[in-house]
Amino acid sequence: MPDELKRRDFLKTSAGMAAAAGPGVISARGANDKVNIGWIGVGTRGNAGIEWLKQAAASDVKLTSICDTFDGYIARAKDRVQTVWGNAPTAYKDYHQLLADKSIDAVFIMTPEHLHHDMTIAALRAGKHVYIEKPLAHTIEEGWDIIKEWQKAGKVVQVGTQNRSSSLYKKAKEMIQQGMVGDVHYVRAFWYRNGLPNEPSWRYVIPAEATPENTDWNRFLGTAPKRSWDPHRYFQWRLYWDYSGGISTDLLVHQTDIVNFMLSKTVPKSCVATGGIYRWTGRDDDRDVPDCLSALYDYSDKFHLNYSCYLGNDNYGYGEQICGNEGTIEVMNRMDLYFTPQSFGGKAPESIKARGTLHLNGPKDYNERDGAINHFRNFIQAVMGKEEVIAPPTVGQQAAISGHMATLAYKNRKMVVWDELAKNHHFV
Repeated sequence: MPDELKRRDFLKTSAGMAAAAGPGVISARGANDKVNIGWIGVGTRGNAGIEWLKQAAASDVKLTSICDTFDGYIARAKDRVQTVWGNAPTAYKDYHQLLADKSIDAVFIMTPEHLHHDMTIAALRAGKHVYIEKPLAHTIEEGWDIIKEWQKAGKVVQVGTQNRSSSLYKKAKEMIQQGMVGDVHYVRAFWYRNGLPNEPSWRYVIPAEATPENTDWNRFLGTAPKRSWDPHRYFQWRLYWDYSGGISTDLLVHQTDIVNFMLSKTVPKSCVATGGIYRWTGRDDDRDVPDCLSALYDYSDKFHLNYSCYLGNDNYGYGEQICGNEGTIEVMNRMDLYFTPQSFGGKAPESIKARGTLHLNGPKDYNERDGAINHFRNFIQAVMGKEEVIAPPTVGQQAAISGHMATLAYKNRKMVVWDELAKNHHFV
């Protein structure tokens, strides 16, 4: 009960700030004016997001500025904005210069996670609303810093855990609340990927034209340990602890977060994790983060989450399996929802058998492939004062803590225990 009350307080605070911040844009610019957007980070996901925002809120926003530390990404994004939005954006290498533009109302931050803390805080202090990709921050402590700044700034902040905006997951949550699966004490979540030997996971192709002259290496490093120019670390940053939490914060957080959403959970009480670097281990392999990871979480209310990820086989894909004592909900690859009542070896009571099986498909039943476009739209609507964000920083921090716990458990080979009162962890 205390955890649930804290969760509700967090969400009330988030909702209040979202509602309070949104109308400011309308009153300052007029109900018919568009929200001016600045975009920080136009690499792989950032470049794709330029088009998603157009689909999400074309009539409500204008993408006026972009920022990146690689000239090649800037050129590509300028072309894409011109093609998709029909205007030529102002381009920057220094995000501080973008934030200094008073005409920009909100920013999307899609950069390596070690930059999230400083960029989000700088954006809030510059008076901008913020969409920040997950994880909220590179460490638990940095996440608390962002929450404190957000609470002072009174601006709208949405964290990019977009599964919460998926109609498929919302339906799953509704079914669970209706009692379709009965009591839930166990969930299995997994994400399996694969790549050919010449295209291992996260070893993104390094552009042939990339050089120290057209890449602002020092701005990319930020507060990370200083190193000489290394294109592998720049373009494949997810493979190194200096800039990434690897599987834990890039993939796992999506699934621990959506389990929290579907089952009204917050932060687990403990985590153990194991795994390692088992694939693509040639002489030139210098990765820090594992390509195989399993994490086990226990929560304070008799609930267990079993998570696994392997980057060497994609047969089972991506999914969450909600194992209730009366039924099972599986959400597979963010595309398909399956419900199956329990049979009890053919002895199920009629009340359970009568529930029948169910299959819903995102594209067919909701015209959605995932929740990303809805998540963007929700953020813009909140900036305009018309909705509340579904993933405020407090919720984003809960998701991030789960990821950080797995990383800490893996690195230290010990169980991590979360102390809710102290808002910190310890090892046992």
